[in-house]
Amino acid sequence: MRIAIITGASRGLGLALARELADRQWALVLDARGSEALAEIEAELAAATTVVAVAGDVTDPSHRRRLVDEARKLGGIDALVNNASLLGPTPQPRLADYPLDELRLVYEVNTIAPLALVQEALPVLRPGARIVDVTSDAAVEPYEGWGGYGSSKAALEQLTAIFAAEHPALRVYRVDPGDMRTQMHQEAFPGEDISDRPPPEVAVPGLIEILEGDLPSGRYQAQALLTGATS
Repeated sequence: MRIAIITGASRGLGLALARELADRQWALVLDARGSEALAEIEAELAAATTVVAVAGDVTDPSHRRRLVDEARKLGGIDALVNNASLLGPTPQPRLADYPLDELRLVYEVNTIAPLALVQEALPVLRPGARIVDVTSDAAVEPYEGWGGYGSSKAALEQLTAIFAAEHPALRVYRVDPGDMRTQMHQEAFPGEDISDRPPPEVAVPGLIEILEGDLPSGRYQAQALLTGATS
């Protein structure tokens, strides 16, 4: 039985991935801030696999310890997917006007917490375990108004790349899921119609290839992965 921790699993990409892994008989430790939504997902997926839902904030050290402890009880960690993210203020402010307290929180959620969870999980990783840090094209493209979120993801990408270099025996990935129709994407464009974007399920096959395939550590674009493209 393979075991995965997925953060931000109550909606969007995290939920889509959790559903697919449940169908593939992975045991799951799921995180989200909203306890009610997470409990509903736990009840749904429990019909297919072992699921432990742990509501909380990834910036809280005790919450991160509990996530890892629950995976340890199941037998260890085969995959750690750092998917939880914080957009920041909406609409997205220009950097000249960005509230610094909110910027610090964006970095705490998007950059510091993923590394902290990896540090916590290291002793529990099983042979062949995968670490997946979900990033964004905003990490590499200078989109106006995306200075907070984009720079936090750029920092995460560099942390992930260096961690991979420091741990060559591990599989460590930074994954851009691509444009998707999610609540976060809608919050980034308040009042706009984003119905032309694909649902988050389109990124799941690429993530499955990363979690179950034989790809080396690196940066991948999930939606392009199965066509042979990377970034």
